[in-house]
Amino acid sequence: MKHTEAFEKLVADIKSQVREISTSEVLEKLDRKDSFHFVDVREDHEWLEGHARGASHIGRGIIERDIEKLIPDYGAPIVLYCGGGFRSALAAFNMQKMGYTNVISMDGGIRRWRELAYPEEKPVEVKQASKA
Repeated sequence: MKHTEAFEKLVADIKSQVREISTSEVLEKLDRKDSFHFVDVREDHEWLEGHARGASHIGRGIIERDIEKLIPDYGAPIVLYCGGGFRSALAAFNMQKMGYTNVISMDGGIRRWRELAYPEEKPVEVKQASKA
């Protein structure tokens, strides 16, 4: 996706203020069974198309509103990801402003995850009963 110059400038400034982690480092954490929250911040329809193995979902549009209910520990290790690493950086920045001290954005997002053919999950299809 082509982003506007103003948006790219905003994200570049924010990325200088948040920690980032590579997709390979995240996969290593998952394989070691490290304890951390792995959160997909993409839109609902993106999540339903498939997501990184082991991730949970809190959409970018509601993360600031709901994060304290879902992850009340401000020191909990949290890795956020999105499509390419822009929305997750914005979410990480806002979470830091809210007091979260151990939040990291996954650089490259699900696009990089998929380029490397890392494990992905898709929701189980719910079959509707046919009406007689």
